[in-house]
Amino acid sequence: RPLTTLSFRLNHWVGGMQPVWFHGVNTVLHATCCVLLTRVALVVASLDTRFATLAGMLFAAHPIHTEAVAGVVGRADVLACLLFLLSFLTYHDEGWRLTKGGRLLCSCLLAALSMLAKETGITVLIVNLLYDLYKNWPHVKRVIVEVRWNEESLQFARRTAKILMATSMLLAFRLAMLQGSLPKFSSQDNPAAFHPCPHVRLLTFCYLAAFNWWLLLCPSTLSHDWQMGSIPLVTSLADCRNLTTALFVTCCLVLAYRCAAEFELQRQAPLVLGSLLLAVPFLPATNMIFTVGFVVAERVLYIPSLGAVLLVAYGAQILHKSCCWTPRSRSAILTCLLLILASFSFKTLDRNRDWSTREALIRAGIKTLPHNAKMHYNLANYLRDTNSADLAITHYREALRLWPGYASAHNNLGTLMSSASEAEAHFRSAITISPSHVNAHYNLGQVYRKMNRTLEAVTMLERCLRLDTSYTPAYLVLAKLHSPPVAARLLYHVTRLLPNSPDYQAYFASWLHDRGVTRLALKFYLRALGLQNDHLASTLGVARCLRAQGQIARLHQFLIRWYLMHRGHSGRGRLVYVAELYVRTLDLYKPSQSTYSHPPTVECGTRDTNRSRWWRSVGMINHTKNSCRNQKANQNEQEVYVEGDAQRLD
Repeated sequence: RPLTTLSFRLNHWVGGMQPVWFHGVNTVLHATCCVLLTRVALVVASLDTRFATLAGMLFAAHPIHTEAVAGVVGRADVLACLLFLLSFLTYHDEGWRLTKGGRLLCSCLLAALSMLAKETGITVLIVNLLYDLYKNWPHVKRVIVEVRWNEESLQFARRTAKILMATSMLLAFRLAMLQGSLPKFSSQDNPAAFHPCPHVRLLTFCYLAAFNWWLLLCPSTLSHDWQMGSIPLVTSLADCRNLTTALFVTCCLVLAYRCAAEFELQRQAPLVLGSLLLAVPFLPATNMIFTVGFVVAERVLYIPSLGAVLLVAYGAQILHKSCCWTPRSRSAILTCLLLILASFSFKTLDRNRDWSTREALIRAGIKTLPHNAKMHYNLANYLRDTNSADLAITHYREALRLWPGYASAHNNLGTLMSSASEAEAHFRSAITISPSHVNAHYNLGQVYRKMNRTLEAVTMLERCLRLDTSYTPAYLVLAKLHSPPVAARLLYHVTRLLPNSPDYQAYFASWLHDRGVTRLALKFYLRALGLQNDHLASTLGVARCLRAQGQIARLHQFLIRWYLMHRGHSGRGRLVYVAELYVRTLDLYKPSQSTYSHPPTVECGTRDTNRSRWWRSVGMINHTKNSCRNQKANQNEQEVYVEGDAQRLD
């Protein structure tokens, strides 16, 4: 999704990582979509002004959109919808000052941009073609019956050929971006897709379509994640949920029949357009064409909800006209519409509070779906991050009770075990469930290392690297277990894997300095400073290397130059009291003042304001840590396990 990624980059360029800018852009895009939908309802569907406005208001306040607008990752859906509507309006709105050929070209280009925001954006070309077929059906029918072409049918045929060609080219381009293969998912992402019985898959997929339809009509039960058994499989015809599916299929058939009849009557354009906008963009999410990686995803309903609110607004218009002779009936219709808008607005405000913080979102999800294993897993991750280990263990165990094959829960639970044997058991369970689980292999290797089972630790870490040759933490631990020549090759390989990381360059330099290879260590320290000129560990490392080589004059020059480069950035906070540091260099770097057995620990993101502690730190051997950017690769002398799979909210 390159266009969505580009929008994030522009966001970061303008406002950095401040969330308000990301959410602000999502809100502006959503508001623009509301305006464009109102334009579609007014100009293309020919609704009355009041009911076209009603469609825009319903779309603006619909609670199903909270995930797409409040969640930053929903940018893909909102941006794709905006371009979807622009493409549709360019094709069908006669008010655009373009030739017919120019409008078609612009519509296809906007459809391509919509696809680059999210894959479902390409469905606008199908919607354009089908609605064009509806408007030109009398001419097309005449060609079919009389076998004689006219000017209108010829123009429609040319447009059809161009749209089909553009659709084929865009699909080929998208597959090329995926390198010719579709994404692969697991059973925990979409359990029904991996069930061996075809009738179970069919019944479940049909029920899920009905469930999505119900969420659009009555969004009372909403959650950011519906995976892992949140909706049980429909395994037999005796399941009462099949009644819901039957009702849904009946409504779909009635709607399809009315739309087919409307091709002949040409009197209810909003009915046809609403049905197309509801059905066509939702087709890729039905699992009928290809497998998707979710059970229910509320933000996937963002574009199909265009059709839903258009049908509701059109239905309200029909009721209003049919009851226009009764003032009490008009008042009742108006009251119902106001109640719907008010209920949607209150529900949206409530969901916004759920999305305000990570904890609120997770706890709201558990309240809605207490039997969802991933909700408990996410809450356990949050509790672990907030140092509530006992509660985290409880929720990890609950996640495993609800979903025994949850490899990541086994892995993360193992990191909290105080007993090495219990940790080993959980890591082994994770590997048994998911043989390609890299973190579990690494953590098991760490356990073996802690238990002094070196050969098994080396075997497990090497297996970890066979699964992922770029997994740098395994290289760092193996370097500690091997002899210096092998360790040197491993650490040098890490610097080649991540040539733009100053932390790994400084780590290798520190390792070289510990073994007396001062000249080469200085080279890697300087390389790290070339990548990040305020890298503290490298600055101190260069100072130690120059002192060890007896280059006091060069050391003075280095410190003065460093101070002049950074004095205007943050005053005294960059390297504590650097102005005094280079003045007192001769006294500071006496050998008698540089013998410390253990370096002080400096936490990521904090600054030590104790002068003497920093004076001492300059003269000692610094066991460089991988700093804030690479917490999972933290290779101190203190054992730290790598956490399991990162939390995934999609």
